[in-house]
Amino acid sequence: MILWSRGARYMFCVEGSSMKALFKPVAAIALAASLSGAAGAQRDFSQVEITVQQARGNIYTLFGAGGNIGVSIGDEGVFLIDDQFAPLTDKIVAALATLTDKPVKYVINTHYHGDHTGGNENLGKRGAIILAHDNVHKRVLTRVVDAMEKKGDGPGPASLPVISFSENLSLYINGDEARAVHVRNAHTDGDSLIHFKGANVLHMGDTFFLGRLPYIDAGAGGSLVGAVAAIDTALGLADADTVVIPGHGPLAGKDDLAAYKAMLEDVQGILTALKATGISQEDAVAQRPLDSIGERWLAAGPEWTDRFIGFVWQGL
Repeated sequence: MILWSRGARYMFCVEGSSMKALFKPVAAIALAASLSGAAGAQRDFSQVEITVQQARGNIYTLFGAGGNIGVSIGDEGVFLIDDQFAPLTDKIVAALATLTDKPVKYVINTHYHGDHTGGNENLGKRGAIILAHDNVHKRVLTRVVDAMEKKGDGPGPASLPVISFSENLSLYINGDEARAVHVRNAHTDGDSLIHFKGANVLHMGDTFFLGRLPYIDAGAGGSLVGAVAAIDTALGLADADTVVIPGHGPLAGKDDLAAYKAMLEDVQGILTALKATGISQEDAVAQRPLDSIGERWLAAGPEWTDRFIGFVWQGL
């Protein structure tokens, strides 16, 4: 399905069984805490600095607190990939102002976690059009309804994606095609990779944590099997010159993706074999089975390694 906007130079191409345009309002470690919008609202962001790094050409990355933000700038406006936490919106906009005087026109969420969608409401109220996979819309909608029912702090209707897609979507903007590719049941059930075809830059969302064991949200449909498959998809999109933007960590390349996939496959083999013996999760954790994968992947510490086993155990 193709959607043209009259009077503007952009086009959406949406694949899949459903495309929704919803323009009416609807009545132990810091990383884990940051995945909830409420937890983000309770943090002190006053000392957070937003830094800018050019990925290639007119594609940039913003680093701050939460997931890395991808940025496309050009005459047609600013296109953001993710938007971190709500209290950081003004700092993010100020960082963008060092690159362009154009407004944020579009935001696409790579998944629903609060450190990637927390700025939706602020940017939506400023006129940005928010896009995401169908399952991201469903999960953000749940947050909005919960906040309205409890009459407490939480995201409002402006945080909702107004366009959702079931499989893939292309946004033609700033002289490039930004291709959103849905990967199933990886970090969550609503993950998208964003590939700028012309610039050859690939934003991975949280399907890629550079140099460490990832967070896999099994409660939201994530799985180790899907995480490996997501990296396979990314490797098919990338070449030796691709600049890779991970969800967390510095800019990377295809070799880093390949190493990450090999690590995940090692982990999958170790834990699958261990579970096949009938051992309990608690006893498996006590054996420290992942110490053999190498220190480079265990940089987040032993507590995170133990939690990671818990994330993936039931899905093995």
